[in-house]
Amino acid sequence: MTAQIPPDDARTQQARRAMLRVIDDEVADTARYTGRTQLSPEVRRAMGTVPRHAFVPEREREHAYDNRPLPIGQGQTISQPYIVAIMTELADLTGDSRVLEVGTGCGYQAAVLAAIAGEVHSVEAVPELAQTARERLRALGITNVTVHEAGGTPGLPDEAPFDAILATAAASREQADRLTAQLAPGGRMILPIDTGRSFFGGQSLTRITKAADGEASEESVLPVAFVPMV
Repeated sequence: MTAQIPPDDARTQQARRAMLRVIDDEVADTARYTGRTQLSPEVRRAMGTVPRHAFVPEREREHAYDNRPLPIGQGQTISQPYIVAIMTELADLTGDSRVLEVGTGCGYQAAVLAAIAGEVHSVEAVPELAQTARERLRALGITNVTVHEAGGTPGLPDEAPFDAILATAAASREQADRLTAQLAPGGRMILPIDTGRSFFGGQSLTRITKAADGEASEESVLPVAFVPMV
């Protein structure tokens, strides 16, 4: 089956440029938390190129470039564009990066990662979402993403190590530790962690860095609200 991709015309391109201006403003507003005053040219290019409207259900398409999450079915959402951008920014990707995404969803974050990194592996627990994302990415001509259906262990330990890991669902401390083990020395992981506290659902966007000797350190970046990791 081939996914039906809506056209990327002047109207959607204008909406994407407007979305990018909103993201730029929010990145500047949150710089005191993230340490990033602006998006890198690579992340900005990816956010300005990937057609978000191709990743949302038809009933949500008119809102595709709003800076907010949207439902995609199966109880899941496509993340807020700002969150996609800042998570990608914090991962410090290069064209040689080998990346793991946990939580494919509709495939939008994977497409943004693929526009920067050399190789992206994305894992999804809901088979229907995995198949739809696979077809959509193929229809868009994105060839450097492999979508896997989730096994019993968080991530893809058989494909590890990865230069960067992004999780688009809130992890428990145990899940975060298992994913950290799949990170290469010098790698970065960006994920929401369930802190158990009450603010914003008790989740904190966290950046974990693994040193050359394998020692991991972490910093909390922003309070966030994600669906839980399955």
